[in-house]
Amino acid sequence: LTVPAFSPGATMPGPPCGSLLDYKTAKFSLTRNRRVGLLHRLLQLNALGYLLGWVLLLRKGYQERDTAPRVAVVTKVKGAAVAEAAGRRLWDAADLTWPPQGENVLFLVTHFIATIQQAQGTCPESPSVLDGMCTEDADCPMGNPVVHGNGIKTGKCLMFNATHSTCEIYGWCPVENSTLPRKPLLAEAENFTLFIKNTVHFTKFNFSKCNTLQTSDPSYFKSCTYDPIFNPSCPVFRVRDIVEAAGENFGDLALLGGSIRVLIEWNCDLDHPATQCQPQYSFSLQDMRYNFRTASYYWGSQQQLYRNLLKLYGIRFDLSVHGQAGKFSIVPTAVSFGTSIAFFGAATMVCDLVLLYLDAKADLYWKEKFEEVRR
Repeated sequence: LTVPAFSPGATMPGPPCGSLLDYKTAKFSLTRNRRVGLLHRLLQLNALGYLLGWVLLLRKGYQERDTAPRVAVVTKVKGAAVAEAAGRRLWDAADLTWPPQGENVLFLVTHFIATIQQAQGTCPESPSVLDGMCTEDADCPMGNPVVHGNGIKTGKCLMFNATHSTCEIYGWCPVENSTLPRKPLLAEAENFTLFIKNTVHFTKFNFSKCNTLQTSDPSYFKSCTYDPIFNPSCPVFRVRDIVEAAGENFGDLALLGGSIRVLIEWNCDLDHPATQCQPQYSFSLQDMRYNFRTASYYWGSQQQLYRNLLKLYGIRFDLSVHGQAGKFSIVPTAVSFGTSIAFFGAATMVCDLVLLYLDAKADLYWKEKFEEVRR
Protein backbone atom coordinates (compact mmCIF):
# COMPACT_ATOMS: atom_id res chain seq x y z
CA LEU A 1 0.00 0.00 0.00
CA THR A 2 1.23 3.52 -0.76
CA VAL A 3 0.77 6.06 2.03
CA PRO A 4 1.08 9.77 1.26
CA ALA A 5 3.40 11.68 3.59
CA PHE A 6 4.94 15.08 3.84
CA SER A 7 8.40 15.42 2.28
CA PRO A 8 11.36 17.20 3.79
CA GLY A 9 10.61 20.86 3.69
CA ALA A 10 7.13 20.37 5.04
CA THR A 11 6.46 21.45 8.59
CA MET A 12 4.29 20.17 11.36
CA PRO A 13 1.52 22.46 12.53
CA GLY A 14 3.03 25.51 14.18
CA PRO A 15 1.97 28.95 15.18
CA PRO A 16 -1.06 30.24 13.25
CA CYS A 17 0.74 33.15 11.59
CA GLY A 18 3.79 31.12 10.59
CA SER A 19 1.79 28.24 9.11
CA LEU A 20 0.30 30.53 6.51
CA LEU A 21 3.70 30.82 4.84
CA ASP A 22 4.61 27.11 5.08
CA TYR A 23 4.77 24.96 1.96
CA LYS A 24 3.57 21.37 2.10
CA THR A 25 4.34 18.63 -0.38
CA ALA A 26 3.62 14.90 -0.39
CA LYS A 27 5.89 11.92 -0.16
CA PHE A 28 4.95 8.27 -0.51
CA SER A 29 5.78 5.50 1.92
CA LEU A 30 5.39 1.81 1.18
CA THR A 31 3.58 0.09 4.06
CA ARG A 32 3.65 -3.71 4.12
CA ASN A 33 0.32 -4.20 5.89
CA ARG A 34 -1.65 -6.98 4.24
CA ARG A 35 -4.95 -6.16 5.93
CA VAL A 36 -4.90 -2.54 4.83
CA GLY A 37 -3.55 -3.57 1.41
CA LEU A 38 -6.47 -5.99 1.00
CA LEU A 39 -8.92 -3.27 2.09
CA HIS A 40 -7.39 -0.89 -0.45
CA ARG A 41 -7.82 -3.37 -3.32
CA LEU A 42 -11.40 -4.17 -2.30
CA LEU A 43 -12.31 -0.48 -2.26
CA GLN A 44 -10.70 -0.03 -5.67
CA LEU A 45 -12.63 -3.02 -7.03
CA ASN A 46 -15.87 -1.54 -5.69
CA ALA A 47 -15.08 1.77 -7.41
CA LEU A 48 -14.32 -0.08 -10.64
CA GLY A 49 -17.53 -2.11 -10.34
CA TYR A 50 -19.49 1.09 -9.76
CA LEU A 51 -17.99 2.61 -12.91
CA LEU A 52 -18.46 -0.40 -15.19
CA GLY A 53 -21.64 -1.94 -13.78
CA TRP A 54 -23.76 0.91 -12.50
CA VAL A 55 -22.56 4.02 -14.33
CA LEU A 56 -21.82 2.58 -17.78
CA LEU A 57 -24.03 -0.53 -18.13
CA LEU A 58 -27.13 0.18 -16.06
CA ARG A 59 -27.36 3.96 -15.91
CA LYS A 60 -25.54 4.60 -19.20
CA GLY A 61 -23.77 7.54 -17.66
CA TYR A 62 -22.03 8.30 -20.95
CA GLN A 63 -25.33 9.45 -22.48
CA GLU A 64 -27.18 12.75 -22.46
CA ARG A 65 -30.87 12.10 -21.70
CA ASP A 66 -34.24 13.57 -22.65
CA THR A 67 -36.98 12.53 -20.21
CA ALA A 68 -39.75 14.91 -21.29
CA PRO A 69 -40.83 14.07 -24.84
CA ARG A 70 -43.74 15.67 -26.64
CA VAL A 71 -46.57 13.15 -26.87
CA ALA A 72 -49.57 12.77 -29.20
CA VAL A 73 -52.22 10.07 -28.76
CA VAL A 74 -55.19 9.24 -31.00
CA THR A 75 -57.64 6.40 -30.29
CA LYS A 76 -60.46 4.83 -32.28
CA VAL A 77 -62.87 2.03 -31.42
CA LYS A 78 -64.37 -0.40 -33.93
CA GLY A 79 -67.12 -2.97 -33.40
CA ALA A 80 -70.88 -3.60 -33.17
CA ALA A 81 -73.19 -5.26 -30.64
CA VAL A 82 -76.93 -5.97 -30.32
CA ALA A 83 -78.91 -5.24 -27.11
CA GLU A 84 -82.46 -6.37 -26.43
CA ALA A 85 -83.25 -3.83 -23.66
CA ALA A 86 -85.56 -0.96 -24.63
CA GLY A 87 -86.25 -2.72 -27.92
CA ARG A 88 -83.82 -4.62 -30.11
CA ARG A 89 -81.14 -2.22 -31.17
CA LEU A 90 -77.76 -2.34 -32.85
CA TRP A 91 -74.99 -0.46 -31.07
CA ASP A 92 -71.77 0.41 -32.86
CA ALA A 93 -68.64 2.38 -31.93
CA ALA A 94 -70.42 5.72 -32.42
CA ASP A 95 -73.05 4.72 -29.82
CA LEU A 96 -70.77 3.06 -27.29
CA THR A 97 -67.72 5.34 -27.21
CA TRP A 98 -67.25 8.64 -25.37
CA PRO A 99 -65.69 10.76 -26.76
CA PRO A 100 -66.06 9.45 -30.35
CA GLN A 101 -62.41 10.23 -31.12
CA GLY A 102 -60.58 9.98 -27.83
CA GLU A 103 -57.12 11.06 -26.79
CA ASN A 104 -55.96 10.26 -23.27
CA VAL A 105 -59.34 9.07 -21.94
CA LEU A 106 -61.85 6.76 -23.58
CA PHE A 107 -65.08 5.22 -22.25
CA LEU A 108 -66.63 2.05 -23.72
CA VAL A 109 -70.21 1.13 -22.75
CA THR A 110 -70.72 -2.50 -21.70
CA HIS A 111 -74.02 -2.36 -19.75
CA PHE A 112 -76.88 0.08 -19.16
CA ILE A 113 -80.24 0.74 -17.51
CA ALA A 114 -82.82 2.42 -19.73
CA THR A 115 -85.74 4.60 -18.61
CA ILE A 116 -87.69 5.54 -21.73
CA GLN A 117 -90.29 8.20 -22.50
CA GLN A 118 -89.82 10.37 -19.46
CA ALA A 119 -91.78 13.62 -19.36
CA GLN A 120 -91.90 16.39 -16.79
CA GLY A 121 -94.88 15.97 -14.48
CA THR A 122 -95.91 14.43 -11.16
CA CYS A 123 -95.43 10.84 -10.01
CA PRO A 124 -94.51 8.90 -6.84
CA GLU A 125 -90.84 8.84 -5.83
CA SER A 126 -88.92 5.57 -6.00
CA PRO A 127 -89.03 3.49 -2.78
CA SER A 128 -85.27 3.05 -3.06
CA VAL A 129 -84.87 6.72 -2.02
CA LEU A 130 -85.04 6.93 1.79
CA ASP A 131 -86.04 10.59 1.92
CA GLY A 132 -88.98 9.83 -0.35
CA MET A 133 -90.64 7.30 1.99
CA CYS A 134 -93.80 8.46 3.81
CA THR A 135 -96.87 7.36 5.76
CA GLU A 136 -98.91 10.57 5.46
CA ASP A 137 -98.92 13.88 3.61
CA ALA A 138 -97.13 15.63 6.49
CA ASP A 139 -94.03 13.58 5.68
CA CYS A 140 -93.81 15.31 2.28
CA PRO A 141 -93.53 19.09 2.85
CA MET A 142 -94.33 20.90 -0.40
CA GLY A 143 -91.40 22.46 -2.25
CA ASN A 144 -88.66 20.47 -0.54
CA PRO A 145 -86.30 18.57 -2.86
CA VAL A 146 -85.95 14.85 -2.23
CA VAL A 147 -82.47 14.18 -0.88
CA HIS A 148 -80.68 11.89 -3.36
CA GLY A 149 -84.00 11.70 -5.20
CA ASN A 150 -85.53 12.62 -8.53
CA GLY A 151 -87.59 15.78 -7.98
CA ILE A 152 -89.44 18.25 -5.74
CA LYS A 153 -92.07 17.14 -3.18
CA THR A 154 -95.64 18.25 -3.91
CA GLY A 155 -97.04 17.67 -0.40
CA LYS A 156 -98.82 14.38 -1.13
CA CYS A 157 -98.06 10.84 0.04
CA LEU A 158 -99.05 8.22 -2.56
CA MET A 159 -99.08 4.43 -2.76
CA PHE A 160 -96.15 3.40 -4.97
CA ASN A 161 -97.15 -0.28 -4.85
CA ALA A 162 -98.88 -2.70 -2.49
CA THR A 163 -96.10 -2.49 0.12
CA HIS A 164 -94.58 1.01 -0.16
CA SER A 165 -95.84 4.59 0.06
CA THR A 166 -93.70 7.45 -1.26
CA CYS A 167 -93.96 11.20 -1.67
CA GLU A 168 -95.34 12.57 -4.89
CA ILE A 169 -92.73 14.59 -6.74
CA TYR A 170 -92.56 16.98 -9.65
CA GLY A 171 -89.81 15.85 -11.98
CA TRP A 172 -89.08 13.59 -14.93
CA CYS A 173 -91.68 10.82 -14.77
CA PRO A 174 -91.74 7.90 -14.50
CA VAL A 175 -88.76 8.00 -12.11
CA GLU A 176 -85.51 6.37 -13.12
CA ASN A 177 -85.51 2.59 -13.35
CA SER A 178 -83.02 1.13 -10.88
CA THR A 179 -83.24 -2.55 -11.85
CA LEU A 180 -79.88 -3.69 -13.21
CA PRO A 181 -79.92 -6.80 -15.47
CA ARG A 182 -77.74 -9.57 -14.09
CA LYS A 183 -75.76 -10.00 -17.28
CA PRO A 184 -74.06 -7.28 -19.37
CA LEU A 185 -76.39 -6.21 -22.17
CA LEU A 186 -73.43 -5.40 -24.42
CA ALA A 187 -71.23 -8.40 -23.66
CA GLU A 188 -70.20 -8.50 -27.33
CA ALA A 189 -68.15 -5.37 -26.67
CA GLU A 190 -65.35 -7.70 -25.55
CA ASN A 191 -64.59 -8.25 -29.23
CA PHE A 192 -64.36 -4.54 -30.01
CA THR A 193 -60.93 -3.32 -31.05
CA LEU A 194 -59.10 -0.27 -29.74
CA PHE A 195 -56.70 1.46 -32.12
CA ILE A 196 -54.03 3.48 -30.29
CA LYS A 197 -51.75 5.69 -32.36
CA ASN A 198 -48.97 7.26 -30.33
CA THR A 199 -46.17 9.54 -31.47
CA VAL A 200 -43.29 10.78 -29.31
CA HIS A 201 -40.84 13.53 -30.17
CA PHE A 202 -37.60 14.00 -28.23
CA THR A 203 -36.84 17.66 -28.87
CA LYS A 204 -33.32 17.53 -27.44
CA PHE A 205 -32.26 15.07 -30.16
CA ASN A 206 -34.81 16.11 -32.83
CA PHE A 207 -35.99 12.49 -32.96
CA SER A 208 -39.57 11.30 -33.51
CA LYS A 209 -41.07 7.83 -33.48
CA CYS A 210 -44.57 6.41 -33.95
CA ASN A 211 -45.84 3.10 -32.59
CA THR A 212 -47.48 2.14 -35.89
CA LEU A 213 -45.69 -0.05 -38.40
CA GLN A 214 -44.48 1.84 -41.44
CA THR A 215 -46.15 -0.15 -44.20
CA SER A 216 -47.56 0.52 -47.66
CA ASP A 217 -50.32 -2.09 -47.17
CA PRO A 218 -53.56 -0.13 -46.41
CA SER A 219 -55.30 -3.27 -45.12
CA TYR A 220 -52.65 -4.10 -42.51
CA PHE A 221 -54.30 -2.26 -39.60
CA LYS A 222 -57.72 -3.69 -40.53
CA SER A 223 -56.55 -7.26 -40.12
CA CYS A 224 -53.84 -7.25 -37.45
CA THR A 225 -54.21 -7.56 -33.67
CA TYR A 226 -51.54 -6.71 -31.12
CA ASP A 227 -49.50 -9.56 -29.70
CA PRO A 228 -46.42 -8.82 -27.56
CA ILE A 229 -44.45 -11.65 -29.20
CA PHE A 230 -45.80 -12.28 -32.69
CA ASN A 231 -47.18 -8.86 -33.62
CA PRO A 232 -45.72 -6.14 -31.35
CA SER A 233 -45.91 -3.41 -34.03
CA CYS A 234 -49.69 -3.59 -34.46
CA PRO A 235 -51.42 -0.90 -32.35
CA VAL A 236 -54.86 -2.57 -32.56
CA PHE A 237 -55.91 -4.12 -29.22
CA ARG A 238 -58.90 -6.35 -28.54
CA VAL A 239 -60.85 -5.14 -25.49
CA ARG A 240 -61.01 -8.57 -23.87
CA ASP A 241 -57.23 -8.96 -24.18
CA ILE A 242 -56.70 -5.60 -22.45
CA VAL A 243 -59.01 -6.54 -19.57
CA GLU A 244 -57.32 -9.92 -19.12
CA ALA A 245 -53.87 -8.32 -19.24
CA ALA A 246 -55.05 -6.09 -16.38
CA GLY A 247 -55.87 -9.22 -14.37
CA GLU A 248 -59.66 -9.10 -14.64
CA ASN A 249 -62.47 -11.07 -16.28
CA PHE A 250 -64.37 -9.12 -18.91
CA GLY A 251 -67.80 -10.41 -17.82
CA ASP A 252 -67.25 -9.30 -14.22
CA LEU A 253 -65.87 -5.89 -15.15
CA ALA A 254 -68.51 -5.23 -17.80
CA LEU A 255 -71.38 -5.69 -15.33
CA LEU A 256 -70.62 -2.68 -13.09
CA GLY A 257 -67.84 -1.00 -15.04
CA GLY A 258 -64.31 -0.09 -14.08
CA SER A 259 -61.21 1.89 -15.01
CA ILE A 260 -58.09 0.49 -16.68
CA ARG A 261 -54.79 2.29 -17.11
CA VAL A 262 -52.97 1.79 -20.39
CA LEU A 263 -49.31 2.71 -19.96
CA ILE A 264 -47.05 3.19 -23.00
CA GLU A 265 -43.35 3.42 -22.20
CA TRP A 266 -40.60 4.47 -24.60
CA ASN A 267 -36.99 3.75 -23.61
CA CYS A 268 -34.87 4.64 -26.62
CA ASP A 269 -31.11 4.23 -26.97
CA LEU A 270 -30.27 6.52 -29.88
CA ASP A 271 -26.77 5.06 -30.13
CA HIS A 272 -28.50 2.09 -31.78
CA PRO A 273 -30.64 2.03 -34.97
CA ALA A 274 -34.02 3.80 -34.71
CA THR A 275 -35.84 0.53 -35.47
CA GLN A 276 -34.87 -0.71 -31.99
CA CYS A 277 -36.81 2.14 -30.35
CA GLN A 278 -40.13 0.41 -29.67
CA PRO A 279 -42.84 1.06 -27.05
CA GLN A 280 -43.74 -1.29 -24.22
CA TYR A 281 -47.41 -1.64 -23.20
CA SER A 282 -48.74 -2.47 -19.75
CA PHE A 283 -52.29 -2.60 -18.39
CA SER A 284 -53.51 -2.27 -14.81
CA LEU A 285 -56.90 -2.04 -13.10
CA GLN A 286 -57.38 1.33 -11.38
CA ASP A 287 -60.94 1.16 -10.06
CA MET A 288 -64.07 -0.97 -9.99
CA ARG A 289 -67.61 0.36 -10.63
CA TYR A 290 -67.76 3.15 -13.17
CA ASN A 291 -70.99 4.66 -14.54
CA PHE A 292 -72.67 7.89 -15.55
CA ARG A 293 -76.02 9.06 -16.96
CA THR A 294 -76.91 10.57 -20.31
CA ALA A 295 -80.21 11.48 -21.96
CA SER A 296 -81.58 12.04 -25.44
CA TYR A 297 -84.46 14.53 -25.88
CA TYR A 298 -87.28 14.67 -28.43
CA TRP A 299 -90.70 16.27 -28.91
CA GLY A 300 -93.89 14.21 -28.89
CA SER A 301 -96.94 14.64 -31.10
CA GLN A 302 -98.59 17.03 -28.60
CA GLN A 303 -95.47 19.25 -28.42
CA GLN A 304 -94.56 17.51 -25.19
CA LEU A 305 -90.84 17.26 -24.40
CA TYR A 306 -89.69 13.69 -23.71
CA ARG A 307 -86.37 12.10 -22.97
CA ASN A 308 -84.84 8.63 -22.84
CA LEU A 309 -82.52 8.29 -19.84
CA LEU A 310 -79.60 5.85 -19.89
CA LYS A 311 -77.43 4.94 -16.94
CA LEU A 312 -74.30 3.66 -18.63
CA TYR A 313 -71.81 1.20 -17.16
CA GLY A 314 -68.56 0.52 -18.92
CA ILE A 315 -64.79 0.51 -19.03
CA ARG A 316 -62.83 3.74 -18.86
CA PHE A 317 -59.40 3.56 -20.48
CA ASP A 318 -56.87 6.06 -19.13
CA LEU A 319 -53.91 6.32 -21.48
CA SER A 320 -50.58 7.66 -20.26
CA VAL A 321 -47.28 7.87 -22.12
CA HIS A 322 -43.85 8.00 -20.51
CA GLY A 323 -40.59 8.15 -22.39
CA GLN A 324 -36.89 8.79 -22.25
CA ALA A 325 -34.10 8.73 -24.79
CA GLY A 326 -30.32 8.75 -24.43
CA LYS A 327 -27.42 9.50 -26.74
CA PHE A 328 -23.65 9.61 -26.27
CA SER A 329 -22.25 12.96 -25.16
CA ILE A 330 -18.79 13.91 -23.98
CA VAL A 331 -20.03 16.02 -21.03
CA PRO A 332 -21.87 13.29 -19.06
CA THR A 333 -19.07 10.87 -19.97
CA ALA A 334 -16.48 13.17 -18.40
CA VAL A 335 -18.64 13.70 -15.32
CA SER A 336 -19.16 9.96 -14.84
CA PHE A 337 -15.45 9.17 -15.17
CA GLY A 338 -14.54 12.07 -12.89
CA THR A 339 -16.88 10.77 -10.20
CA SER A 340 -15.38 7.29 -10.45
CA ILE A 341 -11.82 8.65 -10.23
CA ALA A 342 -12.86 10.49 -7.07
CA PHE A 343 -13.96 7.16 -5.59
CA PHE A 344 -10.50 5.74 -6.30
CA GLY A 345 -9.01 8.67 -4.40
CA ALA A 346 -11.44 8.08 -1.55
CA ALA A 347 -10.17 4.50 -1.26
CA THR A 348 -6.66 5.79 -0.52
CA MET A 349 -8.00 8.31 2.01
CA VAL A 350 -9.95 5.60 3.88
CA CYS A 351 -6.87 3.40 4.11
CA ASP A 352 -4.84 6.36 5.42
CA LEU A 353 -7.38 6.89 8.18
CA VAL A 354 -7.25 3.20 9.11
CA LEU A 355 -3.46 3.31 9.37
CA LEU A 356 -3.30 6.55 11.35
CA TYR A 357 -6.14 5.98 13.79
CA LEU A 358 -7.13 2.31 13.95
CA ASP A 359 -3.99 0.26 13.35
CA ALA A 360 -1.89 -1.01 16.28
CA LYS A 361 1.19 0.74 14.85
CA ALA A 362 -0.56 4.06 14.34
CA ASP A 363 2.17 5.99 16.20
CA LEU A 364 4.83 4.64 13.84
CA TYR A 365 2.79 5.59 10.80
CA TRP A 366 2.29 9.08 12.18
CA LYS A 367 6.04 9.56 12.52
CA GLU A 368 6.68 8.28 8.99
CA LYS A 369 3.83 10.19 7.43
CA PHE A 370 4.54 13.65 8.85
CA GLU A 371 8.04 15.08 8.78
CA GLU A 372 9.10 18.64 9.52
CA VAL A 373 12.21 20.12 7.92
CA ARG A 374 13.59 23.53 8.93
CA ARG A 375 16.12 25.63 7.11
